[in-house]
Amino acid sequence: MILLDRVTKTYGKKSSKPAVSRISLHIQAKEFVILVGTSGAGKSTLLKLLTREEKPSSGKIVVGGIDYDTLKDKHIPLLRRKIGVVFQDFKLLPQRTVFENVAFALEIAGMTNREIKNTVPKVIELVGLKGKEKQFPHQLSGGERQRVAIARAIVRQPKILIADEPTGNLDPKHSWDIVRLLEKINKYGTTVLLTTHNVDIVNKLKRRVITIDHGKITSDQAVGSYKQ
Repeated sequence: MILLDRVTKTYGKKSSKPAVSRISLHIQAKEFVILVGTSGAGKSTLLKLLTREEKPSSGKIVVGGIDYDTLKDKHIPLLRRKIGVVFQDFKLLPQRTVFENVAFALEIAGMTNREIKNTVPKVIELVGLKGKEKQFPHQLSGGERQRVAIARAIVRQPKILIADEPTGNLDPKHSWDIVRLLEKINKYGTTVLLTTHNVDIVNKLKRRVITIDHGKITSDQAVGSYKQ
């Protein structure tokens, strides 16, 4: 599902220190993997490489059967339909309702109004927001806003969901609500890649944990723990 073979990314001059250095990694379909590391360790660069926001300086990346070496720019939107992304700061459209925020992802994919009306309510119910369809982001709690962001990320049924610090702005209760929702999505067959600084979440989830430090993988544990 996700394969990286000796991937290096250097910004600026070739003499600069790589943001990620010779990373090799294999994540199977339907896995739930946690990516940890301090700020500046290389996590963000790795995610940008996976979503093709950045190109590697060297090495090979294959995601969902798509070889990035031969990926043409015009096919990048097709790739990104396979990858849903959720951010720490939600990135919702403030002037759109819950329904409209989720529907937006389908609109830009060219889906018909009929398909949108059929699909969006199911996803809103899946993330536990039934009855909130007409509310605007400012009327929701932080946890609810993150649920909308997750709904928008999964409404096109991506094979992979990248959750980049999705609990970073939430209190402990809402953080666990979001983690449980990610586990639920994973059970439906979506590969989940979660980045987090939350030691409690990492240690209680008992999932595969990959640690990045100074651009390199320093640990890859089948059932991992994390200390800061």
